[in-house]
Amino acid sequence: MCDALIQDRYVVYILENEEHRHYIGMTSDLRKRVEQHNSGVSKWTKNRGPWHVTWVSKTMEHREAGMLEKKMKRQKGGVGLLKLIDDYRSL
Repeated sequence: MCDALIQDRYVVYILENEEHRHYIGMTSDLRKRVEQHNSGVSKWTKNRGPWHVTWVSKTMEHREAGMLEKKMKRQKGGVGLLKLIDDYRSL
């Protein structure tokens, strides 16, 4: 039961590449997901890396993480994104 609870925890993350482009995503396994981005498995980040993590949210349930990811992507940078980053900062 405890393992199931841990697997159901997600984070939202922001990646940045050398051209200062950003990618916002969510995952339950950040290390594996960053490896996927850097190895070309992910379509949007393929051939645009290497990518490194610049921000990670606190852990949350899948639904909440999905909502936060969508909110962050809609901000397209700017003050709104900075506020969300501050509100959901990893502890």
